[in-house]
Amino acid sequence: MNTEEFLPSVTASFAESVGPDADEVIREMDARAEREGFPTVGPAVGGWLRLLARAVGAERVFEFGSGFGYSAYWMAPALPADGDLVLTEVDEAELADARDYLERGGYADRARFEAGDALATVEGYREPFDLVLLDHGKERYAEAFEAVRGKVPVGGLVCTDNAMTAGPMEFDALRGLVEEDADPEAVETTDATHGIAEYLETVRADGAFETTLLPLGEGLSVSVRVE
Repeated sequence: MNTEEFLPSVTASFAESVGPDADEVIREMDARAEREGFPTVGPAVGGWLRLLARAVGAERVFEFGSGFGYSAYWMAPALPADGDLVLTEVDEAELADARDYLERGGYADRARFEAGDALATVEGYREPFDLVLLDHGKERYAEAFEAVRGKVPVGGLVCTDNAMTAGPMEFDALRGLVEEDADPEAVETTDATHGIAEYLETVRADGAFETTLLPLGEGLSVSVRVE
């Protein structure tokens, strides 16, 4: 689905213009994503992630699915030099590229690079995380939320990319599942679409969190722990 159905390109471009400036490394990463067709959150959402990290005074961030480090790079300047920014990725070559980008930007001092399954990795961390970003397999978002909800303190955030669309997702079906309280078993759609619907239902039903949606990029849901 064309994301312009959600937000006109001129509005999205303007959102990028008023957000934080991209440095040389980010511009290189954007060019790579364009060249390879690699899905990233893009500059507008990247700027929001940095702002959200600053707003909550984030010192510890955990990413489910980091690719070559695009989202992590946007958030890194918001963390202190002694902070923890945990990147997870099953593709070790992409994770090595993420390390290189963050080293070039001067942010590797606050980054940890964890190869392997993020759900297994997060179980090894006992300290709380001020911000968690879900950007891995959409059908596993609800499972990931359950794995981290107890690690997010009051005032902390859980953010999810692709809350509205992605390559294997069907937005009209997602709307039906979320807005019309449809029976998930009666809707013929993809595992990714069901995964996002299940996640949104799970987090919205959790009284400890309040959730909203930023209709930028492919949709960024933001949930703050309130109790």
